Amino acid sequence: MKIIENQNFPHERDLYGADGLYLKNCTFDGAEDGESALKEGKNLKLERCYMNLRYPLWHDEGVELTEVTMTEFCRAALWYSQHISIRNSKILGIKALRECCDADIAGTKIVSPEFGWRSCGIRMRDSEAESEYMFFMAKDIRLNNVRFRGKYSFQYVENLTIEDSVLDTKDAFWHAKNVTVKNSVVKGEYLAWYAENLTFINCKIIGTQPLCYCKGLTLIDCEMEKTDFSFEYSDVNATVKGSIQSVKNPRSGRIVCDGIDELIYTDDSKYQCECEIQIRQVA
Repeated sequence: MKIIENQNFPHERDLYGADGLYLKNCTFDGAEDGESALKEGKNLKLERCYMNLRYPLWHDEGVELTEVTMTEFCRAALWYSQHISIRNSKILGIKALRECCDADIAGTKIVSPEFGWRSCGIRMRDSEAESEYMFFMAKDIRLNNVRFRGKYSFQYVENLTIEDSVLDTKDAFWHAKNVTVKNSVVKGEYLAWYAENLTFINCKIIGTQPLCYCKGLTLIDCEMEKTDFSFEYSDVNATVKGSIQSVKNPRSGRIVCDGIDELIYTDDSKYQCECEIQIRQVA
């Protein structure tokens, strides 16, 4: 690879179409307001670089970023690219990752509204993220040891696995399909409405009106805190440790728990609700 060190690239398409570059301690900055610096490149390795200009990595193949900082002005940083590795970096610009495929992210801080839209094959671990509409309509996503804060996350996502993570969100997993969440804390309002094949294993679920209008919903050894009006019109099979604040019109399946403070069936239910409720006997 051609090695370039300690240089600045301020112009539009400064390194357009490059193949086989190793950039060390370089910057993409300046009054020129250059954009698309590395568009349509291949086999690009960036180490300890500072990126302060727009659209740097579009339509690229084979990108490695290590200890790279993308500022809030580095908007739409990675679009339509594939085979991406990001390590120990900071991604702070809006719409940072979109319609990308095969990305591995580790040890990275992400503050990026609309992160990960329509992307596939994304793996993220040991990282923290803040975003609205994170991974909207994305597929084949795996998160491990991620701390996330934001709104409207994982909507219309398919094939998502989350483990050992903490999510502080709202309206998460709406219309999601084939999702498994293990050993995690999920806090938010109106979680997972209209989801299909959603499984929580050994999780703590916190927040109002969760898990409504779901199909194929499973909870295994979970806790539920401040979860009023849970499971409305859902097909659910749940084993819950402790009590549930309230359950409303569960459509079918079985709920096993230590108690339900309020079980609500309304006369205007549009479904025939035949869910079995089993309260454990406490010794």
